[in-house]
Amino acid sequence: MSIEYDILHSILAINPKAEVIVKENNVKKIDWLKTTPIAEKDILAKQKELQTVYENNKYQRDRAIAYPSIVDQLDDLYHNGIDGWKTTIKAVKDKYPKG
Repeated sequence: MSIEYDILHSILAINPKAEVIVKENNVKKIDWLKTTPIAEKDILAKQKELQTVYENNKYQRDRAIAYPSIVDQLDDLYHNGIDGWKTTIKAVKDKYPKG
């Protein structure tokens, strides 16, 4: 799954208290309500930064899906001990290494 960070999320990442209306996800169509405007270049830079962080952390999302449930991990610990559990977890980490 891929996402693209929109203008509103980028503004809120810069100023979580911003009150704005963004039309058509367009940086040139922002109504600033009780909020000091943020420069377009800063919004677009934040949007690119958020997208890069998201893309660079794909391995984390893949691992989260691939790890056994907590119940299954506890069962693995009970039946196979720490070493067996480590083997299970290491297989996921090896399949989805950090970038």
